[in-house]
Amino acid sequence: MRQRDSTDPSRARQAVEYDLVELVRLRALLFEDLGGDFFNPASADGDWLDALAVVLKEQLTADTVRILVVDGADGTLAACGIGTVEQRLPGPHLRNGRIGQVLGVVTDPAHRRRGHSRSIMRGLLDWFRDSGVSRVDLHASAEGEPLYRDLGFTEHPDPSLYWRP
Repeated sequence: MRQRDSTDPSRARQAVEYDLVELVRLRALLFEDLGGDFFNPASADGDWLDALAVVLKEQLTADTVRILVVDGADGTLAACGIGTVEQRLPGPHLRNGRIGQVLGVVTDPAHRRRGHSRSIMRGLLDWFRDSGVSRVDLHASAEGEPLYRDLGFTEHPDPSLYWRP
């Protein structure tokens, strides 16, 4: 069982290799919650979970990735969130070209409404600040949007499109 800080049960900590199975479980839950054919296509099989585990293991120690978790009382993870820093070309709206991206914050349904996502986001925002990013981007679910707005996130001015080969 993981050690917990009994003074603050929602305290986020950096993930370690021991957390991999739970990280994969929570990431799968994120896509189930988002639903729809884009996030959880009917044609998808489980092979992406194996690929996810490999990439997460590599990224646990990467300087440009921060994976934060909150421990549940039952030995599982209550929540997780992932942030990345990318170096892009500087511009007048992006002075140093460093962009932070939140790749998803998810809380197990049994542990929701306890401040876990806020704890993770505060930890990620501190890390982004320390990493010298000029901007942090994220995609918010309707349920998560109030938290992100409360933390200072606003509408993004750039139009967004995507393409899949």
